[in-house]
Amino acid sequence: MNAAVPHAVHPWIAEPAVGSVADVEVRLARAYLLRVVEPPAPALAALVAESGPLRAVAMVRAGQVPPDVLAETQARHGVDRAADDLAAAERRGARLVVPEDDEWPAWPFTAFGLAAARGVDWAVEPLGLWVRGPARLDELAASAVAVVGSRAATSYGEHVAAELGYELADRGVTVISGAAYGIDGAAHRGALAAGGPTVAVLGCGVDYEYPSGHAGLLRRIAEDGAVVSEYAPGTPPARHRFLIRNRLIAALSDGAVVVEAGARSGARNTASASAQLGRVVMAVPGPVTSAMSRGCNTMIREGAAVAVDGVHQVIESVGRLGTAGAPPAEPARCTDGLDPVELRVHEALLVRAGRSPDWLAREAGVPLDRVRAVLPMLEHRGLAQRCESGWRLAPRKRAQPAEPAGHWSRGGA
Repeated sequence: MNAAVPHAVHPWIAEPAVGSVADVEVRLARAYLLRVVEPPAPALAALVAESGPLRAVAMVRAGQVPPDVLAETQARHGVDRAADDLAAAERRGARLVVPEDDEWPAWPFTAFGLAAARGVDWAVEPLGLWVRGPARLDELAASAVAVVGSRAATSYGEHVAAELGYELADRGVTVISGAAYGIDGAAHRGALAAGGPTVAVLGCGVDYEYPSGHAGLLRRIAEDGAVVSEYAPGTPPARHRFLIRNRLIAALSDGAVVVEAGARSGARNTASASAQLGRVVMAVPGPVTSAMSRGCNTMIREGAAVAVDGVHQVIESVGRLGTAGAPPAEPARCTDGLDPVELRVHEALLVRAGRSPDWLAREAGVPLDRVRAVLPMLEHRGLAQRCESGWRLAPRKRAQPAEPAGHWSRGGA
């Protein structure tokens, strides 16, 4: 990074006095900078970190910046709509949150600096975030999991995403996603059904209700959670903007779960960003016959993601959330408590045909006297039944077991 232009070159730049309205000036400055560039803008971010937002604005407006900053700002440096943007945001119930604010998620965003030190060029902390909704960003990001996946989701994928969103939110874990059709929307709806926190990160201005079919969903998210973007109000959606916003979904969460993803999916871009930011990447296995699960199954096979099939595995994988308590106990088996010899005798019994103790002794490899002692005990427990031809398995009613809470069937849609 080239050295910043010294103060002497710009005598009109004054440092804010103690007790002045510097906070308002800083907010205006960062609103200007957010419109001037297309994120992530690493050169401008470095200039702001080195010189402060007020001086950086004066330098950008004058065009007196290093070449790499000029390349990022030259096209729009004359566009100053900061005050209008702040007013437009306020009309939509939104605000600009900046690094100077107490609610800035400073700790999660340290991951950007660590990744940048390893040469990840897109790992740039945003200059500010437009937030629509009453919840504080720092509190939302204190315990959060991203749930992402394909827009063209199957009913299986949407069921899994909704259940996961519900169970995470029910445990006080923020569900972060991108408000897209398919998996994203299902995860948000699940969180809302639980009355828990959820965050939608957009690739357009927070005043855009995009996609239009999710206008109502975005309004519901903004009632108690947050709709977030680093793009100024009025910025239309664009493909490259959704790819760039994925780094924010990754950074604001402790880990990312990919529920469904095709071989080439934007959700895998989020998963890759999560991995490079040091977050846990998880994937839900899916049917091998489903193209929508191909990305997840490939990530698991290649070791790029941890396989998860329930919320407790998500909590365990992320580690530090620690909100879910112990995982549900495995269902009790009718043979629990049998010793190895008793179990062998039980396994030798047939369903329909009765067998003599001699036959069972040979089949189980257990002495005859021991078999004769075990059979009445198995009968008492309802595991064996005496019949005309000997002993057989006792008939039992096998009701279809309910799915344990927090686990999903992999049988497809």
